Amino acid sequence: MDVSSLDISNFLPHRDPMLMVTSVMEIDENSVSTQFYISEDCVFLKEGKLSETGLIENAAQAASGIVGQTFFEKDDLEGTGNKLVGYISAIKKVEIFQLPKVGETIVTKAKLLSRFDTGEMTMCSLEAHTFLAEKLIVSSTMNFLIHEV
Repeated sequence: MDVSSLDISNFLPHRDPMLMVTSVMEIDENSVSTQFYISEDCVFLKEGKLSETGLIENAAQAASGIVGQTFFEKDDLEGTGNKLVGYISAIKKVEIFQLPKVGETIVTKAKLLSRFDTGEMTMCSLEAHTFLAEKLIVSSTMNFLIHEV
């Protein structure tokens, strides 16, 4: 799928100022790579830098796209076929090495570690790594619950 023109906001329940993914670079059934441009009006800024909370939320939104995409038909590029809600059920590990600044773009790469579908809800574990100019700044592992509304 060509994801360069994909509007990620159609597939995440978040809206500004809580939307923490600017674009999807790559996505498949087990991994995703996203970008986030840190603007001056970002709600998670602290002293001109993206806060720890913002970095965790960015990783969560990026990672949830892996499982979230499976709730939509392949040709539904507008995200109209479904509405999802996702929750972080556990933060298993987070290591933050650097806080990026306003005006910088971070890249978050995530991969699916495990998935269990109950029919009503999906429980999954995902690992995410966030980079600034190819330097690792965040490493995390989280569990999520995702379901249709």
